[in-house]
Amino acid sequence: MIRLVPIHVSCHEGSKAEETPRWFSLNEQRYSIEEIVDRWYQASPDPTAAAAAYFRIRTMDGGVHLIRLDHETLTWSLVEAL
Repeated sequence: MIRLVPIHVSCHEGSKAEETPRWFSLNEQRYSIEEIVDRWYQASPDPTAAAAAYFRIRTMDGGVHLIRLDHETLTWSLVEAL
């Protein structure tokens, strides 16, 4: 089971909006992204549901996190395993 925690993300925009996350903030703390370890796109089998982009990232403090961009709402979330 997972929980999606809303976060604010600043991105370097390339050819697509919201293309590459540079940092995210959670609970008034800012985390600089050192490396995008992996990224993938999840298409929805339901045409009425939103697709999402996922980024496994390493922050400057050595933490590894999974963040998600909902393409329908353009909202970012930190993905937490419960």
